[in-house]
Amino acid sequence: MSGGAYDIQPERRIRHLTDVLTKGPRTFDAVVIGAGVVGLAICRALAMEGQKVILLEQANAIGTETSSRNSEVIHSGIYYTPGSLKAKLCVEGRQKLYAYCDSHSVPYNRLGKLLVAAHDDQVPKLKEFLANGKKNGMTDLVWLDASAAKELEPDLHCVAALKSPSTGVISSLKLMESYRKDAEQHRALVALNCEVVGGNISGKTKKLEVKDRDTNKVSEVQARMVVNAAGLYAQQLAKEMQGLPSDTIPESFLARGHYCTMEGKPPFKRLIYPMPESWGLGVHLTLDLEGRARFGPDVEWIDKVEYNTNPELCDKFYPVIRQYWPGLPDDSLRPSYSGIRPKVVGPGKPGKDFVIQGTQDHGLEGVVNLYGIESPGLTSSLSIGELVMQMLLHSKKAPSSVSGGEQRD
Repeated sequence: MSGGAYDIQPERRIRHLTDVLTKGPRTFDAVVIGAGVVGLAICRALAMEGQKVILLEQANAIGTETSSRNSEVIHSGIYYTPGSLKAKLCVEGRQKLYAYCDSHSVPYNRLGKLLVAAHDDQVPKLKEFLANGKKNGMTDLVWLDASAAKELEPDLHCVAALKSPSTGVISSLKLMESYRKDAEQHRALVALNCEVVGGNISGKTKKLEVKDRDTNKVSEVQARMVVNAAGLYAQQLAKEMQGLPSDTIPESFLARGHYCTMEGKPPFKRLIYPMPESWGLGVHLTLDLEGRARFGPDVEWIDKVEYNTNPELCDKFYPVIRQYWPGLPDDSLRPSYSGIRPKVVGPGKPGKDFVIQGTQDHGLEGVVNLYGIESPGLTSSLSIGELVMQMLLHSKKAPSSVSGGEQRD
């Protein structure tokens, strides 16, 4: 299966920080920390505004964690609380992302999605999602009764469904490669195997201590602006920054989700999503760009970043999937990969909006911290990049986060 982090190979030519600093300046306009899809989008946006940017990534390739270990879905905006950052940035970002893919030849497939109510008692919630999507500016949602849904997907079981034509799938790796290419064409530098181990961001000139993980040499990098887009490690990184008020750093929680693939070709032409659970969007069926099926994710709360998969994990998927696909063959699922979602609230708590902090939040000029950038982060990436650029260069205030950024919670 293409597109996931399990396909990422270490880059053959690592641009070491010591090489970068030997050949170029140690002082930049901006340092972006974290080369996931959001960090790359922010780096791109700043570089395209003429800023001298360096992007620091501690791994040996771009996008090795949350950005590629996911369902690779371009979300439409059904689930998110109206007025939230997730709602606004997802709907705006989706439109920008499809246009970007067309202009930059990034592979995607706008195949649509069915959000299904498998039982009568789920219909009222499905109607809430229809109203919610319309409040978020979605104009293409279609209500389907059971017969209309079955006409589209004969193997589907449901009592009603919402059709979302604007949902799609994308190659997250190709997208990130394209963002990187854009940034580098505007003279940004991308340095891999570079871990930020400390720094002081209180003054006008921010000073970061950066370790080259191959040589263990620590160098100082200076900049006027610093963006913490470190994803799973954002809170840990923030705590290492002198000058940042500790009470502005939210708690960090990790939710691991597992995926299974299916042997053989699935009978569906669209993505199939069950009604969301309290912990996530449920074990849904997505199709990759080759039309192959994958199911997931579930949720497992963990204490540290580990991408373990259990050979028996697919066993619990069967009864869940059969609520909307009763014909799922026995012994057809195989464990595939896992991903980890960065959360700012733990189990049993209402979901929370993206947290994007600027000067008005922590009192520091030229510093933006991003926390809890989970789904729909990929869909929202261009809009997040634009927002952070505007915050740093044009003193735009970040829109306030909304408590309970996801309607399902």
